[in-house]
Amino acid sequence: MRAWLPVIAGGESLISTAGGVLLAQTTRLSDLNRGLSKGLQPWRLPLAVHDPGKIVFDLAMAIALGGDCAADIALVRAQPQVFGPVASDPTVSRLIARLAEDADAAVAAIRAARAQARARVWRHAGVPRQDGLVVIDLDATLITAHSDKEWAAPTFKRGFGFHPLLSHADHGQTGTGEPLAGMLRTGNADSNTAADHIAVFDDALAQLPADVSAADTAGRRAILVRTDAAGATHDFARHLHEQGVQFSLGAYLHHFDIPAILAELPSHAWHCAADADHKPREGAWVAEATAYADLSAWPTGTRLILRKERPHPGAQLRITDADGNRVTGFLTNSTGKKLPAVELRHRRHARVEDRIRAAKDTGLANLPFHDAAANRIWLEASLLAADLLAHLQRLALDGTLRLAEPKRLRLRLFSVAGRLIRSARRHVLRIPKTWPWAEAITTAHQRLAALAPP
Repeated sequence: MRAWLPVIAGGESLISTAGGVLLAQTTRLSDLNRGLSKGLQPWRLPLAVHDPGKIVFDLAMAIALGGDCAADIALVRAQPQVFGPVASDPTVSRLIARLAEDADAAVAAIRAARAQARARVWRHAGVPRQDGLVVIDLDATLITAHSDKEWAAPTFKRGFGFHPLLSHADHGQTGTGEPLAGMLRTGNADSNTAADHIAVFDDALAQLPADVSAADTAGRRAILVRTDAAGATHDFARHLHEQGVQFSLGAYLHHFDIPAILAELPSHAWHCAADADHKPREGAWVAEATAYADLSAWPTGTRLILRKERPHPGAQLRITDADGNRVTGFLTNSTGKKLPAVELRHRRHARVEDRIRAAKDTGLANLPFHDAAANRIWLEASLLAADLLAHLQRLALDGTLRLAEPKRLRLRLFSVAGRLIRSARRHVLRIPKTWPWAEAITTAHQRLAALAPP
């Protein structure tokens, strides 16, 4: 066994979480720090030492590195050689309080900086399209509150906390995704409130570069919006139709006479469903049920597509299931694709659960403040942190790291220690050659350095 090692504190040239330099370089490339500084300038006090935009960025950096409360900004403050001077805890708290006094304006300023940074990153990394469409997934989640906080309320799962609604841009099977917009809501907020879905979609649309969200001469946008059944409301579908986007909304089948529809559907209407590799999936079928359902209340061109499959052993059937098969469905206005491909595309909305899990691992699992306005600022900071991770992955990482969730990125890339040395009249950050992912870190840094600065 190795001899007992003494532990001392010292060595100012040592850098912990040295891999965080990749996030700092990504920020410089996207010009996010300058956008935040400009947008939050109205909140800068006379004679203030620290810029409000820099403080919000440092908070987001701390969240990206694993922090879950404002005091964790100390992790960034301890590395001034990498992240620059960082404000004290009281200064951070006072800024959040000032931003919360006019939360709507502060949130708008942060979102504007995020949108500008996203446009720059997408110019470098390319627009994340799938079959020519930018895919936006909307879904809500529950956040537990362990103390009495403003807007915290009993949830539909008999918990206590919040029920935010989030939207993410899906990167497809070759990537992860990135957050676009989020709305903090009370714990007892309804799942299928059309006004909330409309607001979050509009905020998400504003996050896309202008050339990506622009409509063509016919008013169509190359955008697909996916939700589960909570988004299947007449008002939301109508709004999406008016905005010229395609939609794929999980259907509440109890709104339709499913037994009558299934009885009328001819056997040849059913086609074998597709698996993840677009191959026939045994025990699952899809059918077009548009002609057999009353869709008069939905936008023109809305289709109802049903799926039936053999449930796994022991699964409990629902009232809409029939003949021992589980029946599900969704509403879409998409055309021009084969039925199994359209249904497979809708099922891939389930990837948003991975995005939400990653968001909860990036500051969203804990809303640390009592006031709702301050927690709205925290929500925006957590989305900002998730942006940093997603942009780094798209610009500089490949292989498994491009698909990795935040916990793995922190373990493999960010947690490496380094030493700051001076060589050829410049400072150089040296990391151990024996670190298993040292090559991935240096390669990512080279890729970021090769991209033209803004």
